[in-house]
Amino acid sequence: MPEPETDAPADEELMLAYKNGDAMAFETLYQRHKGSLYRYMLRQCASKAVAEELFQDVWMSMIHARKRYRPSAKFSTYLFRVAHNRLIDHYRKNNPAQTGENSDQATSDPDEQPGSPQQQPEQQTFIQQQIRHLLTCIQALPLAQRQAFLLKEEAGLGLHEIARIMDASQEAAKSRLRYAIKKLRQCMGEYL
Repeated sequence: MPEPETDAPADEELMLAYKNGDAMAFETLYQRHKGSLYRYMLRQCASKAVAEELFQDVWMSMIHARKRYRPSAKFSTYLFRVAHNRLIDHYRKNNPAQTGENSDQATSDPDEQPGSPQQQPEQQTFIQQQIRHLLTCIQALPLAQRQAFLLKEEAGLGLHEIARIMDASQEAAKSRLRYAIKKLRQCMGEYL
């Protein structure tokens, strides 16, 4: 997650400005967090279409919540808590067995593609295989471990923030991360 520049206003200041009617402040917040939030949602859902719908729902929630917003935590913690809750609602509404499936559509994120055009085709193919395999491994994680891992890796949140979002103790969040990483290493086996 990109950190705001030193002379740029903090996220919390921007949300307060938006609360007071500054639409450009919201645009800045959206630009800062759209990538990490979208990837978080994409890796939690079985399809790109569902991820996009939930992504939009979260931003609509931010718009509707602006009048009630109070900076009691980092904005990113607040944003990902709303996203976490929206995902839980989605899981409850739908068959949980379907949410763990991997979709080929969900792997078309441009941030997942190899960056160097000079790479050999064999290397590009190997990297794409690694990415697909990693995404499959992430989808295979138990829900709580997957959420903790993605909050850490996609949102760049710390243990305290992850625990707060997931309504768990810091030890529980730490344990979920540890088990997620262990399972991912086992699953990635041949690629490590």
